[in-house]
Amino acid sequence: MPRETKSALKARALTILERLEAAYPEATTALNWTTPWELLAATILSAQCTDDKVNEVTADLFRAYPTPTHYAEADLEALEQLVRPTGFYRNKAKSLVGAARAILENYGGEVPASMDQMLTLPGVARKTANVVLSHALRPDSPEGIAVDRHVARVTARLGLVPASANTPEKIEQVLMALIPRDHWTHFGDAVIWHGRRVCEARKPACDTCTLREVCPRKGLD
Repeated sequence: MPRETKSALKARALTILERLEAAYPEATTALNWTTPWELLAATILSAQCTDDKVNEVTADLFRAYPTPTHYAEADLEALEQLVRPTGFYRNKAKSLVGAARAILENYGGEVPASMDQMLTLPGVARKTANVVLSHALRPDSPEGIAVDRHVARVTARLGLVPASANTPEKIEQVLMALIPRDHWTHFGDAVIWHGRRVCEARKPACDTCTLREVCPRKGLD
């Protein structure tokens, strides 16, 4: 297969974007939340855990700990037991307490609305920050694209991201250069939906995929 030019890659990326937006017009985060803090807490818990399991846990968690103040003052062992079903519960409980305290001490009790500020919070890397900023705080001016395992897998299969982009941060930078900024949030969400429903890790449904004609792999996985 001849090497794809930058202009051809850009054009194909835009076609992929159009098809994903047509296929998943309602795509958004699957996490349940009502406030920026709840989305932050849920996203921290979602690491190495399904969104469905996180939603089960946060149904009780958000009733018991409704605000950052409740987490900052929480008994750590009690909080650990509540979040235990999400896995890595000790680290996650510690991150929730640390993030809550940092928000109270440094940001007046409100989740900060910039990437640089978000990254000062314990347990928060760019993926978590992007989810919260793009869905809860700055939907019209995202600072990046949230890269989870689905986004990493699907964009690699589609040939949008080279093998050398082998970290979430590198993948994000490549995608940000290909996708118009005002589509970053929906693109990330739509790719995740596509990865869960069609382009699954073990057995992608290539025969029925809306991206088949613009995917270089065409079922080679």
